[in-house]
This record gives sequence, structure tokens and C-alpha cells, in this order.
Amino acid sequence: MAKEVHVQVRQIGDSTSACTARQHKTLSDRPPAKGGADRGPMGGEMLLMGLGGCFMSNLLAAIKARQAAIADVSISLTATLADAPPRFTTINLSISGSYGDKDEMEKLVTIAERSCIVANTLKNAVRLSFEVA
Repeated sequence: MAKEVHVQVRQIGDSTSACTARQHKTLSDRPPAKGGADRGPMGGEMLLMGLGGCFMSNLLAAIKARQAAIADVSISLTATLADAPPRFTTINLSISGSYGDKDEMEKLVTIAERSCIVANTLKNAVRLSFEVA
């Protein structure tokens, strides 16, 4: 049986939407330069945040499961935009943190990449790259 994930998105202003996933809420909007009220990130920014959050949760789980000496993990995502149609063509995740063994960190990054639902969904449409900083 297929599992499903549900979210709700509801208009609450001229350019603003309220987004709900389980009991968590956030706003989505456009910046003023694009006719918005800037009350939240745009959908494309949330896609990047979703990718980063999905990847991070899998990376932290892999670190914990292996009791690896890795801490203070952060990810910087950079996406390249194309015009017609507007879309991301590449997304780079640069992962940093406190670790002593780069090979171990790179192995855990690979495990997290393979476990991330968002990365697995996007990788046939966008060139994804993961690098340990």
C-alpha cells in the first residue's frame, strides 16, 4: 500500500499563503519586488529548505546511529535558475561541521543523500551535488 504525505496551503492575503504540515505552520509569500508582502519564503526557497531539512535529518540520524564524532553540522544550498520555463537546473549542498575524519563524513553524506526523499525525488530533474566543506 502506498504511503501518503499531506500538507495544506491556504490563501490568507493577496500574495500570502499559510502552509500546514501536521501541526507545523509557516507562511509563503513573494518579496515586494515581485509584488508580494514578504511574509515568508517563496515556494522555490521552501523547496531548497525542504531539501536541506530532509538531507540534514538523514545525516544526523546516520551520525547518531554510528556514534560518529561529528557536531555543529550546517548546510549551505545554492541553486542555479533557468528562465524558460523558470526552474532550478542545479542545486549544490555544501555540508560543514566539526569532524576529525573526512572520509567518515563523506561516507555519512552519501548515506544521507541516498536516504533523503526530497533528493531522490529531485535527482532525475535537477543536477544535485553534495560536497563536504
